[in-house]
Amino acid sequence: MNPTVKDPLQKKLEVRNWIGLGVLLTLSLVFMPLNFTLGVLLGGLISIINFYWLYLSLRKVFQNLTNKAKTALMVRYYIRFAVTGVVLYFVITGTPADVIGLLVGLSVVVMNIIVSAVVEASKYNILKTREVK
Repeated sequence: MNPTVKDPLQKKLEVRNWIGLGVLLTLSLVFMPLNFTLGVLLGGLISIINFYWLYLSLRKVFQNLTNKAKTALMVRYYIRFAVTGVVLYFVITGTPADVIGLLVGLSVVVMNIIVSAVVEASKYNILKTREVK
């Protein structure tokens, strides 16, 4: 596999992250106050950026599988964790964003991964049952 080309599933996840955030933002704009929508937006952006940052870190490690690379991955993990914590602190204390909306936005990637796993598994099961018949 060419290391410079993204996996098709990774591409799907990234596109679905943005679609999921767009759907949540649209529903939030229609049915919820603006503070809630701001929380969804900021939480969604934080989670999508965090997911992409994780992808870049893992890609770099798997291109160079050494103990040094594994240590670097752990260092990057803690840096990403700390940066995310600091950003969340400033979002919660410095913006009028609703905390529940922020949690909804932060769950965009998690919901997407669950939905994508179910969709991909059902495709696999459908193909497998067609082969058996």
